[in-house]
Amino acid sequence: MNDYHALRDYLMRQKQDEFVLSFEQIEEIIGAALPRAAHRASWWDSLRSPDIQMPQREACLAAGFVAMRMPDGQSVRFRKQKSDRRR
Repeated sequence: MNDYHALRDYLMRQKQDEFVLSFEQIEEIIGAALPRAAHRASWWDSLRSPDIQMPQREACLAAGFVAMRMPDGQSVRFRKQKSDRRR
């Protein structure tokens, strides 16, 4: 299993609310190759199957981001979640 803590830490340092990273850039960040499943759109869907533990999703959510694979099939869009300020 890849170490997605590095991805979480990278995301936590970002100032932009939304940006795109290529699979190659993500592999550089985590220091390992992404699994084949990473090329499927559903693997990056942060809202899919919340009852199943997926380390890439947990890393994104822990950093306050949701992820979605881009239509080009080679990159991922990260979007900062809006915090609920009604509390």
